[in-house]
Amino acid sequence: MMQDSLETSLTVTSHDLSIWGLFLAADMVVKAVMLMLILASIWSWAIIFEKLKTIRKENRLADDFEDEFWSGGAIDRLYDDLGAEPDGMMPRVFSAAMREWRRTGARGSSEKNSVSINQRIDRTMAVTISKEISLMEKGMTFLASVGSVAPFVGLFGTVWGIMNSFQSIAQSKNTSLAVVAPGIAEALFATALGLAAAIPAVVAYNRFSSQIENLASRLETFSGEFSTILSRQLDER
Repeated sequence: MMQDSLETSLTVTSHDLSIWGLFLAADMVVKAVMLMLILASIWSWAIIFEKLKTIRKENRLADDFEDEFWSGGAIDRLYDDLGAEPDGMMPRVFSAAMREWRRTGARGSSEKNSVSINQRIDRTMAVTISKEISLMEKGMTFLASVGSVAPFVGLFGTVWGIMNSFQSIAQSKNTSLAVVAPGIAEALFATALGLAAAIPAVVAYNRFSSQIENLASRLETFSGEFSTILSRQLDER
């Protein structure tokens, strides 16, 4: 009896139940799952920080541009001040429309008075908005994939680890908690990593999707207002 107690004590002390110890003691398949989830989590956080910075910057640039656009100054001067490659989604939509406007003006007054100029400017702004939103959505698919797949990947690692634990229990013919607990802890660690990768990805995806939709709506509103201004100028000419 004393010998069995001593063996159990040695078994307990031989298992390192820290995070690093659980990783080292895990099966190769479980280790591969853990590494995959860790890399997915790191990449997700890189996308999250990049999106936080980009969306905050775009909102600030849009605020600054709208303040200047509605200040009452000439739009031609504003276009010249922005340059060929302005910084910001809304300034780029404005510049694309102004380029089409000036191309039409260079073709002669007869074409400027036609209705087609409004349609071309609207299409130009719509295409530019679509391109800008597509660039802004870069990385969102990865966040969605991590949020939906990571828990199942972690569960696979857990199931695999528990299977190995039960096989070890069967071979050792010892069902004491001291023998079972380390293997179960190693297996459950994979599920914990899966949830740790998935939860921030899901939260970030939902938040960024809402913010990108708000940016798209803001660009659509501006394009409609700017198209009305250009149409009014055409009528005056």
